[in-house]
Amino acid sequence: MPTSPSRILRAVAFAADRHRFQRRKDDASSPYINHPIEVAEVLVIEAGVDDETTLIAALLHDTVEDTETTIEEIRELFGPAVAAVVAEVTDDTTLPRQERRRIQLERAGGVSREAKLVKIADKISNIRDVASRPPTGWSLERRREYVLWAASVARECAGIIPKLDELAEKELTRAMATIDGRF
Repeated sequence: MPTSPSRILRAVAFAADRHRFQRRKDDASSPYINHPIEVAEVLVIEAGVDDETTLIAALLHDTVEDTETTIEEIRELFGPAVAAVVAEVTDDTTLPRQERRRIQLERAGGVSREAKLVKIADKISNIRDVASRPPTGWSLERRREYVLWAASVARECAGIIPKLDELAEKELTRAMATIDGRF
């Protein structure tokens, strides 16, 4: 099925509106919307993904977790397929961070193809940020720990697009070299 630019642009506008007051945790306090856009860019530009459901879910992947948006709202505006993928990649923010990470790693291999692609691209984007624009105050050890965990999640989702898997491994290697001062 061909991708609809109008639906994708509606998703960008929706995500931008929902994340409008949010900033990334880096020293520059980058606009949060840059992250979901980068996740979609990784999928389109670096992995050749053109599936509309996957791309819209990539743009919306943090709206439920990080804003007042509900899965029902995503379903109403973007359809049940997009809502299902967003639900699969959304963490339960009532749980402690370590528990969310454990659950995410445990469930990663069992999610849909679309959710796996979004997860891998999300982890690539986050690994890049932690290496080059780390959250303010994160120690080198915390950065290492995050990158290794994110790479583990990406590996659990691997096997759909080899190019995307290779990119995740490349970013892990680059991030660890940067964090360890070898790059």
